[in-house]
Amino acid sequence: MTGFVVRRIGFYTFVAVVLAFFALPLLWLVTAPFTDTPTYEVKVPDFTPANFQAIVEHPYALGSLVNSIILAVGTAALVVLFASLAAYALSRVRLPGRDALLYALLLLSSIITGTAAMVPLFQLAVTVGLIDSQLGLILILTGGLLPAAIFMLKDFMDSTPKSYEESARVFGASPLQIVGHIVVPLVRPGLATIAVWALANVWGNFLMPYLLLSDVEKQPAAVIMYTLYTEGGQPNLRLLSTFGLLYSIPVVLMYLFVSKKYGFRFHGGIKR
Repeated sequence: MTGFVVRRIGFYTFVAVVLAFFALPLLWLVTAPFTDTPTYEVKVPDFTPANFQAIVEHPYALGSLVNSIILAVGTAALVVLFASLAAYALSRVRLPGRDALLYALLLLSSIITGTAAMVPLFQLAVTVGLIDSQLGLILILTGGLLPAAIFMLKDFMDSTPKSYEESARVFGASPLQIVGHIVVPLVRPGLATIAVWALANVWGNFLMPYLLLSDVEKQPAAVIMYTLYTEGGQPNLRLLSTFGLLYSIPVVLMYLFVSKKYGFRFHGGIKR
């Protein structure tokens, strides 16, 4: 009995230490923006608005957050649209080598990452005139995310009953009407999953915006955050901590919205 109690105490102590290890950076992120002279230590904040005032006065900080939202939402919308249409077609149409094509797309998208393909992508963007264009960056990011999105969404499409579609087809519904009114309500959790996944990938993407957007007014927050360091690599903790907190808020709100809306329960919209 004594040994059991000792093991339980040791286990809970270990868990507490691990939780504290991961909680300290988050605690610093919450308290440092409200501290007049933040350091690397976690301390009681002064609850001063001076750091937020400095971010507001920064010429590019708030605008970069808007740019990040534009890039993330635009890319997620295109990924969801194209991936849903492609996944539905691949799920319903029997094509020779369909499964091999899907696995090849997934494999190539995993091997040829943005870092490995940045030179040809940069040359392509120069050739078609998409340098320093947010629309061009959205298209390139969409192309990079589509293979994996199609692969993931196809499983949701395969699980939808075909009888609903056949009934709609009997009443004269077109393929697009079937997708919009029958398939989409059934796979809404899957679409939400793809949208959140695309948003998270674009929100934290640094390399492609850094390469393709030379105009600082068009650059997202992930790139502007890099400018909050001095030439010697020393961070401006006042600006960096405050900007980091603002940078994290949209992701947290997105998580809370999706968790409340779907609860991460991957089932369709029609009871079977």
